[in-house]
Amino acid sequence: MDRLSELLERRKVVLGDGAMGTMLHQAGLTVGAPEQWNVKRPEVVLGIHQAYIEAGSDFISTNTFGGTRNRLKLDELQDRVAELNEAGARLAREAAGERLVAGSVGPTGELMEPLGALTMDGARESFAEQARALKAGGIDFALIETMSALEEVQAAVEAVQGANLPAVVTMSFDTNFRTMMGVKPVTALATIAGWGVRVIGANCGNGPAEIERVMTEMSGARPAGVALMAKSNAGMPRWKDDRITYGGTPDVMADYARHVAALGVRIIGGCCGSTPEHIVAMRKAIDALG
Repeated sequence: MDRLSELLERRKVVLGDGAMGTMLHQAGLTVGAPEQWNVKRPEVVLGIHQAYIEAGSDFISTNTFGGTRNRLKLDELQDRVAELNEAGARLAREAAGERLVAGSVGPTGELMEPLGALTMDGARESFAEQARALKAGGIDFALIETMSALEEVQAAVEAVQGANLPAVVTMSFDTNFRTMMGVKPVTALATIAGWGVRVIGANCGNGPAEIERVMTEMSGARPAGVALMAKSNAGMPRWKDDRITYGGTPDVMADYARHVAALGVRIIGGCCGSTPEHIVAMRKAIDALG
């Protein structure tokens, strides 16, 4: 049994961390790939991980969301996939101690055939390269997140499973309760479960209310043996004082944690706009459930 499955056996609800990008921007990141800071500013990344551990996270996610060569090439870093991903995994592993580390795997940013030029083989190879580096750095499972196309999810899942890592998948249903590519929550759940993934859910999006509705739909169709996961943004993003801010307070996120836990969601975390302060409030809410 992998470590995430063991944790789910012991805990009724598992708590993840909050946003990495939000915290990096607060620390001064303005341009360039966030993954660069795994080697240029490792003390900052490590400090963010440690803050989430202190806040009560049961697992933390690596600073590798854009770690495929497809995304890194935007900053001419495509030849540093192994270095940046492994460094990110090692930083999270150092901070986590006995707690778990999720290797963050985001979308490539390219459209799959026939809408775009990215082939299934090409996507699979990119995700496999990232997965190997994350595994070398010591992650416990791969968190394939913020996905919108099932074809890209399939490529990522096959790559992660090929690296002998457990795969967790969350999609973003931020377009009228569908993904950008039109995938409905129940369709996503059934399809991804068919690929042998045992933790499936939603992340990012337009805030807790959206995630709660998605989780309601998924909970009514959850296959046996599948655990649900939710990672909501801290409210709706808005532009204020020349930057993006989020209106969701720690109390708002604590309420969200209680609501999705009542729906049977087993793994709960925060996404964009969530900070250690939000995780502290969510930890207290979850612990109070007994």
